Amino acid sequence: MKHHEAGSFWGGIVKSMGLVFGDIGTSPIYTLTVIMTLTQPTQEHILGILSLIVWTLILLVSVEYAWLAMSLGRKGEGGTIVLKEILVRLLKPGRQLGFVAFLSYLGVCLLLGDGVITPAISILSAVEGLELIPGLEHTQQWMLILIAAVIAVGLFIFQFKGTDKVASLFGPLMVVWFLALTVSGAISAASYPVVLKAVSPWYAVEFLARNGLSGFFILSEVILCATGGEALYADMGHLGRKPIIRAWYFVFVALVINYLGQGAYILKHPDARNILFGMVRWEAPFLYIPFLLLTVMATVIASQALISGVFSIVYQGITTRIMPLLKVDYTSSHLKSQIYIGSVNWALLVLVIFIMIVFRKSENLAAAYGLAVTGTMTITGIMMCMIFARTTKKWKVPIALFVTLLDLAFLIANLNKLPHGGYWSLILAAIPFAVILIWTKGQRALYRALRPLDIDTFLIAYEQIHAKGKNIPGTGLFFTKEWEVVPPYVVHCIIRSNIIYERNIFISIVRTDEPFGIHTCLNLNGGTGLDSFAIQAGYMEMLDIETLLKENGIHEKVIFYGIEDIATPNPVWKVFSVIKRLTPNFVQFNKLPASKLQGVVTRVEM
Repeated sequence: MKHHEAGSFWGGIVKSMGLVFGDIGTSPIYTLTVIMTLTQPTQEHILGILSLIVWTLILLVSVEYAWLAMSLGRKGEGGTIVLKEILVRLLKPGRQLGFVAFLSYLGVCLLLGDGVITPAISILSAVEGLELIPGLEHTQQWMLILIAAVIAVGLFIFQFKGTDKVASLFGPLMVVWFLALTVSGAISAASYPVVLKAVSPWYAVEFLARNGLSGFFILSEVILCATGGEALYADMGHLGRKPIIRAWYFVFVALVINYLGQGAYILKHPDARNILFGMVRWEAPFLYIPFLLLTVMATVIASQALISGVFSIVYQGITTRIMPLLKVDYTSSHLKSQIYIGSVNWALLVLVIFIMIVFRKSENLAAAYGLAVTGTMTITGIMMCMIFARTTKKWKVPIALFVTLLDLAFLIANLNKLPHGGYWSLILAAIPFAVILIWTKGQRALYRALRPLDIDTFLIAYEQIHAKGKNIPGTGLFFTKEWEVVPPYVVHCIIRSNIIYERNIFISIVRTDEPFGIHTCLNLNGGTGLDSFAIQAGYMEMLDIETLLKENGIHEKVIFYGIEDIATPNPVWKVFSVIKRLTPNFVQFNKLPASKLQGVVTRVEM
């Protein structure tokens, strides 16, 4: 037993390194390189910046995410949508609830925007390390972009196979990566031990006090060291809380040692450009090419974790009905989180390559990076303060408030990036944000416009029509979400058009949280000649509805389902109508025989 626990203890840590810490683990590639374009490489500046980096990791990642956010979860899941679900239970309906919904949508969209910028900056910054190989110093920038784009295409093409198959490689590779960061950082720091002073927060405070406004704006680049910190909480459902927190201790030490080593290298080589690569090449020229290959692999893993994260966010959005239905493929029989959404995958690939071409260099890309991250962190902070204030953990409110104010300071510092490319992260977040707002408001307006009937009212009219005896021989199936609520197309069919069969069955499909297993329940005598048939299916099950019907003695003549034809002068509802037409309906999901299908169009004025 003890051996198994030790195995799962280390196994959990290794897996976490592969799936959670790719993004934050690859930030040493570009963070100090970008910061040094803005400041002088003097000893007091370097110590101040290193101190800011160390304390950003402590306060924003360890305190805000590892300690505060990860103490809040539902069924082990984490993320902005989960915080919203917790708050929904704590707040009374009204303006506060509307504000929370707005915040959670914003947080989700900022993370989706991040899903485009992270692979672009990570892969591009790794490929730029080629310039330090003798003979490749004068490689054209377009060539580097082309190599980065080819790597990105390869990464996205393999998504449909599912990360479950490759995830077993991710962990060990990232362990090697963090070991390389620790060793290279330690060797460099040992050659210039004065950098160890930077662990004291005094140098960070002094740097900000001395440099005033320009020092404050450097925070917008310092935040690059904490990008990916939000993954600790967002990926909590995949691996559980403990393995992620345990792995973070190791990752934190590796990152701090590496940043201190990079600081020592800058003090010795003040005119260095690519700092991490320069440091490794200076320490061990013969290991430089293997290190470069390891870097490319680490950035691919970081990008992979973010792509999987985007799939999870979109899936959470679909299941909580804030996003339209998309075709989802399940790629693992034992991990619900392992999914593939083709439309999202290809849209991401196009945007990643587009962003690489627009920004050309990783240091330019840093201008677009940071706004989304600080925005997400601030939103998480605000929602945590609201939750702690309404639970027994009121003592955590001052701490949560303190980190939220820090997040806000970083966010304000990042606003100066807006004219230099920061607007791209807002554009990228605005697309899903518009879709969510139109979809959620449209669904509500459509529901109000459709006015479904309750079953009791429906049954009164149904019994009268059925009693006339002019019923069509055979069995008619009608798709409904639930037995108690009768959709308008059924009312239109049966009550208004008198299309009534000898046997009428309301069929509903419910997806469960389990991967496999199908339960069917045929409930007879809902009314005269009216039955209900409920299918509960695991999320991995590809349903063969025809077979299930036959097994329950149902031989239908025709299957009815509803289609809404939206008529509207309102341009917003016109967009909603187009989204509805472009996304699949559940009849297309569940391959039903086309010869029996009868779509009933309900014209809706919106």
